[in-house]
Amino acid sequence: MESWKVNLISVWFGCFFTGLAISQILPFLPLYISQLGVSSHEALSMWSGLTFSITFLISAIVSPMWGSLADRKGRKLMLLRASLGMAIAILLQAFATHVWQLFLLRGIMGLTSGYIPNAMALVASQVPRERSGWALSTLSTAQISGVIGGPLMGGFVADHIGLRAVFLITAMLLVVSFLVTLFLIKEGVRPVIRKSERLSGKAVFASLPYPALVISLFFTTMVIQLCNGSISPILALFIKSMMPDSNNIAFLSGLIASVPGISALISAPRLGKLGDRIGTERILMATLICAVLLFFAMS
Repeated sequence: MESWKVNLISVWFGCFFTGLAISQILPFLPLYISQLGVSSHEALSMWSGLTFSITFLISAIVSPMWGSLADRKGRKLMLLRASLGMAIAILLQAFATHVWQLFLLRGIMGLTSGYIPNAMALVASQVPRERSGWALSTLSTAQISGVIGGPLMGGFVADHIGLRAVFLITAMLLVVSFLVTLFLIKEGVRPVIRKSERLSGKAVFASLPYPALVISLFFTTMVIQLCNGSISPILALFIKSMMPDSNNIAFLSGLIASVPGISALISAPRLGKLGDRIGTERILMATLICAVLLFFAMS
């Protein structure tokens, strides 16, 4: 089998385990925080938001640094760093005794993230040009599948074994990603790019054919992620307020958290084809309006 196919299969499983590992913790994070001694509703909501967001905030800050290092040292090294680093950070979260410890470890987890972006870059650099679209689309299904299965798996384990067990299983999955990357992924010799040959951020932006479109999509995506992110930390608390006597809050939270991923998996190809026929602008406007109406309905 060609090396790029072996790499594609290997990073697919790596991305699947990474998506599974990250997503199976998030739905019941508020429940875990309540076990760490945070009892009032206001404090629980605040700490849930902080521990949820710190991971992604730090990840956004350090991502350019890891990307620059990957350009110089190679993608495989970054994959190994991310999988092992997150495994250690999540393993330690299982033994947290205070909420500030969980907050700190979630921040360290964000510092060590970056498996999936580097996996995409690795595949894009090795796959033949005529197969790149298929390969990247195939790889994207790994993360989507992991994000769908993670909350269901995490909720089931949390309800039947315990919340701390989910962190242990998550760490084990990331160790599997590390081993798959270490032994199966092969990265060829990378050409050395001189500093004088690298384009600055300003030069890259100036080379874009429609910079205004990129800026508008950037802010639109940021707002959408902001809206989604504001709900995720309190989802379990919202469900618990509606079903205070339920013994399956973790599983119900995971089930509800996985529904958007299932919907995206089903609708994305169809909306893509429809966008090719009637225009992506109409699809974007229609879906944004639907999202606003659905948020009002959920409230």
